[in-house]
Amino acid sequence: MGGASVSRGCNCWGVDTLIEFRALERSELSRLREIDRTERIEVLYDQHGTELLARRGEWSASAWDADEHSVEAKVREAQRYLDDGGLAFGAFADDRMVGIGIVVPHLRPGIAQLAFLHVSAPWRAAGIGARLCEQLDQVARSAGDSDMVVSATPSENTVRFYIGRGFAPTAEPLSELFALEPEDVHMRKVL
Repeated sequence: MGGASVSRGCNCWGVDTLIEFRALERSELSRLREIDRTERIEVLYDQHGTELLARRGEWSASAWDADEHSVEAKVREAQRYLDDGGLAFGAFADDRMVGIGIVVPHLRPGIAQLAFLHVSAPWRAAGIGARLCEQLDQVARSAGDSDMVVSATPSENTVRFYIGRGFAPTAEPLSELFALEPEDVHMRKVL
């Protein structure tokens, strides 16, 4: 999995901070509560095969809430991915978790899943998500997978982020992922 690495990051306040990237232990998943998941969302995509249709509205994401987006629910979700053979990586600024990514190699033969990715609101667009994705790609390639899939929240920023990482909408999402998240944008890339 590799050891920890450090790089510079700059949050939305322009504060230059060292960011530590490292593998996470299962016991650290509860640190998800340190991530600020708030996001202003004004465009969502509806997927029709490989075509994405934008619709405008107001779907902004609040901080962790009491339902499917509670810290406890997300920790259980992350634990399930690790139980299925996934590996988790975190990004830390001043010992605070500011990002997390999880990859599940061999979801199907030759296909890995980018299963989980969150970056704290003040740290978005600072390269943390891209760096976590690079680590997840490397794990999947090292495991022998040639493709990676992601079931992405259909928000404009999320979809743009994944397209920028080489993903493209797929007309044939994996049935098990589509059944769990039929409203997500299902994407795939060659590693």
